[in-house]
Amino acid sequence: MTTPTATGTFSPRPGSAPLPRQVVAQARMETKLLLRNGEQLLLAVVIPLIVLVGGIEAAKRLDLSFASTAVDTLTPGVLALAIMSTSFTSLAIATGFERRYGVLKRLGASPLPRAGLLAGKVGALLVVELLQAVVIGVAATLLGWAPDLSAAGVLGALACALVGTAAFASLGLLVAGALRAEATLAAANLIYLLLLAGGAVVFPTTSYGGFGEVLQYLPSGALGTGMRTALIDGSFAVGNVVVLAAWAVVGTVLTARTFKWE
Repeated sequence: MTTPTATGTFSPRPGSAPLPRQVVAQARMETKLLLRNGEQLLLAVVIPLIVLVGGIEAAKRLDLSFASTAVDTLTPGVLALAIMSTSFTSLAIATGFERRYGVLKRLGASPLPRAGLLAGKVGALLVVELLQAVVIGVAATLLGWAPDLSAAGVLGALACALVGTAAFASLGLLVAGALRAEATLAAANLIYLLLLAGGAVVFPTTSYGGFGEVLQYLPSGALGTGMRTALIDGSFAVGNVVVLAAWAVVGTVLTARTFKWE
């Protein structure tokens, strides 16, 4: 940056931009990278929509009974799945390959501090998750979704989304920082599939018989149950938010101790 002098010439004024501006710029770049990646878009939007439509159709064909309609029951879980896919799987894979190609090492030498880099990544996650919520919400509304939009329900859903993002992001960074890029790719996708199938994220815990009480203590079960409690019952699921917060703390502590930047 330069500043004019009294004679009309310019002299340099070296220095980095303010930290908030650096974080916003990093978040903008991270968002563009996520949206340009076909695999990430598949995880972020296409798979949740397929799960939503396929789950509703399966509920009809198999005559599955829920406390509410199939679309009202499954949509909160699909929103939770979208959060998990972006903040865990996509983040883990992207960060793992950034480590492999030395991107994190180079960014670590820039004026942007490591905390700012992580803040930029989280900011990008929140932007992508907002876009996911809009797309899934519109599709679900067209299918007949009627969520409870009371103040407690909306606040409960937002709390679950934010704390759930923190929990899954910390776990995603834990995987990405401890394993090689190829191993991270395999592990992140495997964990995603296992939680999708048996983690009580899309279907309620009552669908898993006696294991349901245990599954709600997984981050996937806590997020899915909290979103359903908020958007079906209109209640703030304090217990589920506490479980997610505990996972976020554990994931953050372990990541801080084990993360390798190169």
